[in-house]
Amino acid sequence: MTKIVDKEKQRIRKVAHLLYDGARPVRILRSIDWPASVKQDFFAKGAKELPVVSYPGFDAKPTIDIIREARRMIIPISPIDLWLERQSNSIETGARMLAGAGTPGFFEHSRHVYGEPIEPLRFIPATPLELAQSVQDVIDQLARIDLGVAPSAHLSADDVAKEIRKAVNLHFAEDAPKVVLVDTLSANALATADRIRIRRDARFTDRDAAQLLNHEAYIHVATSLNGRIQTDLPILGAGHPSTTRTQEGLAVFSEIISGTIELDRLRRLADRVFAIQMAIEGADFLQVYHYFLERTGNTDQSFENARRVFRGGVITGGAPFTKDVVYIFGLLQVSTVIRAIFSAGRSDCLRLLFCGKLEAQDIPALCELAAMGLCKPARYLPPWASDLRSLLAILTYDTFMNKIDPAPMMVVVQKMLENAPIVEFPVEK
Repeated sequence: MTKIVDKEKQRIRKVAHLLYDGARPVRILRSIDWPASVKQDFFAKGAKELPVVSYPGFDAKPTIDIIREARRMIIPISPIDLWLERQSNSIETGARMLAGAGTPGFFEHSRHVYGEPIEPLRFIPATPLELAQSVQDVIDQLARIDLGVAPSAHLSADDVAKEIRKAVNLHFAEDAPKVVLVDTLSANALATADRIRIRRDARFTDRDAAQLLNHEAYIHVATSLNGRIQTDLPILGAGHPSTTRTQEGLAVFSEIISGTIELDRLRRLADRVFAIQMAIEGADFLQVYHYFLERTGNTDQSFENARRVFRGGVITGGAPFTKDVVYIFGLLQVSTVIRAIFSAGRSDCLRLLFCGKLEAQDIPALCELAAMGLCKPARYLPPWASDLRSLLAILTYDTFMNKIDPAPMMVVVQKMLENAPIVEFPVEK
């Protein structure tokens, strides 16, 4: 019996290592990033001409050959083998997507692995577009609330880098990533296990630094470092397309539960979904850029938002990059999974959720792998997941509120405030 178990472990290790080897060259965001010159040329021409972008060729064959070798050892029946099969499918799709960068083929693979705005979601009777509209509708209902003067983006990238550098050194100690400024980036910040890159020309509000810390460091860096220690299952250290939804869902959930998110951030997540649908329906880069410009009034931010939609895709429209449809659904998925984990009395699964780059549906397989001694528990957790007592109290309150229909009480309170005068408080200096 021991020999059979050892042989099975050896097979799983071999497949996991092959998948890791196949995934390593499939660096999607890095491969489709735009050089700084594209942005410079765009504004030098008055923001009136479509950007000209080219991508380095990518040979998918070496990755596909490795995946084929791995599949020969996979029998997709058990939870573990189904997990290995999902990894292999995602990695192969990612490789084929990169090979088609700049063509309609890129979009076809992108929509397959990330989804698209009007594609119905599994387990939820809604589409990403409907979820985005729901978020926008709630924000519109809150529009009459006076939140005071909008915070100014007065902090430089260097200011934020110093703040994040201090926090990650404290949290990760000797494993802390370097925090560096770069000239071009597809977002304000991106993170790997070793490095958090911040775009040099980005400007931030006082809350942005805390939001980036919770999103990039406490989730993306932590899961990368936790995946790195998985010597038996190195594929957990390699992110690939199908892990994106859960990773980004965790990251946005981290912003929410830490109290660092703002309405403008949620609005931007919804706007990205709307913009992707516009591009699918034929809008080109300029049209999407002007859509964001109307929403934000910020030329730099509008360019970066439009770039997220078109990187890797077709500038003239019809074939965008659909990655950004995953954020809102990922948040919904992760919130539900974490609540369900506690309802089932399985706090052990919470730690597995951070053990590397994974999908929420991988947890049963990872439980089996952990029981076999192949999957190690997460070394680094975000602060909010480390304090289970506080997290349990928050989730209990959340579950309690979700079971109550607040509509009747809201009608009463709105009626009560109907004739109450609005009080103007002096602004504190």
